[in-house]
Amino acid sequence: MNSKPSSPVIEVHDLCKRFGHVNAVDGIDFAVARGSITGLLGGNGAGKTTTIAMLLGLLLPTRGRIRVLGEDMLRHRYRVLGRLNFTSPYVDLPGRLSVAENLNVYGRLYGVPARRQRIAELAEELDFAPLLKRPYRTLSAGQKTRVAIAKALLNRPEVLFLDEPTASLDPDTADRMRHYLLDYRQRHATTLFMASHNMAEVERMCDQVILMREGRIVDQGSPTELIARYGQADLEAVFLTVARNGREATRA
Repeated sequence: MNSKPSSPVIEVHDLCKRFGHVNAVDGIDFAVARGSITGLLGGNGAGKTTTIAMLLGLLLPTRGRIRVLGEDMLRHRYRVLGRLNFTSPYVDLPGRLSVAENLNVYGRLYGVPARRQRIAELAEELDFAPLLKRPYRTLSAGQKTRVAIAKALLNRPEVLFLDEPTASLDPDTADRMRHYLLDYRQRHATTLFMASHNMAEVERMCDQVILMREGRIVDQGSPTELIARYGQADLEAVFLTVARNGREATRA
């Protein structure tokens, strides 16, 4: 067996994004290993959403480099976009279309073969098969979240970006979705990159955590490493310490 480590799936160097006089993202660097789960944490305005938008090629950085799956996202993002996907409960699908119609539209856009079979498979796995004929607008917030996850998995992405993946789900359904995503990662060696305010979820799921504050990365490491480094009981306490005081104050 070849023990040589594979190249990072995501590489970010000196990434910056300015909006007028505001540095939304201010010179960040990180790498994400293939098949890992990385959590991007920070308070409102920390730069998480802007960072993900640049990783997906939706925003051009003011400065810096991004490589995803070995490709320069500033020059050749079209080469890898079909191997990525993204989900957020805050991005709605067309309300008048049925769930099945919505998923079929996205399946066509992604060039998914055997779309009906793939949609049926995901609907069964994510427990929304009875909802396929219902108009999307009639779904509850939790049901919409499950459909959004299905949409993001239609093309079997190698890298999946998740924004609050279990938002609006009740505790039981959220727990089942976490198990599903962990199992999906294991079966398909998918790399997950998630922004979340659910600290327990991040602590449970993630191999690596990146902590942002005011557009900068203030610390990163595994949940266990960060908890030990800050002398806290859990990741939520670490997050609160960093958000309120910054790393320098906690390690003085």
